[in-house]
Amino acid sequence: MRLFVALDVPDETRRALGGIIQKFESVCRGARWMRAESIHVTLKFIGHVEETELPAIKECLAKVKLGAPIEIAFGNFGFFPNERRPHVFWLGIEAGPDLAALAASISSALQPIGIPREERAFRPHLTLARFKTEKGLPKLREMVAPLAHRSFGNTVATQFHLYESVLNPSGAVHTKLASYRFAEGATL
Repeated sequence: MRLFVALDVPDETRRALGGIIQKFESVCRGARWMRAESIHVTLKFIGHVEETELPAIKECLAKVKLGAPIEIAFGNFGFFPNERRPHVFWLGIEAGPDLAALAASISSALQPIGIPREERAFRPHLTLARFKTEKGLPKLREMVAPLAHRSFGNTVATQFHLYESVLNPSGAVHTKLASYRFAEGATL
């Protein structure tokens, strides 16, 4: 099984991004574009595990708690590692330090069962595309510029989810396996 832990994205944000992706995809054919329904905020990529490890993973995740819900805003496009030679095209996330604290808590909770802690700094984003070639990249940059300050909505997160990701030629299919309330007074 290939697993990851993530926050869901509001339906309004998914719909708005779906329309934008459709426009960008038509001019930038050098990228593999995400399906809007697959977009999420990754908190921890676990990777491949045996199905027998699933109960222990679920038990560890159930212990993760944070004092309050997390306010999140979606906006500002960017590229990893940079705009000149991108590998990933993303939409930014603005949130307080609690979002990074949640990701760190999840990583720490999984470490005792042999899932390594994340070494890289947490940089929250929504992956929109991964580049195979640079075909259409100049036109994409041109189309992104006027949208620099556009908001794609906001949300208040109170729970995170464990997903299984199955890779297919048409793109990954994500299945929600479990949900975890991390904020006091939050309901599922």
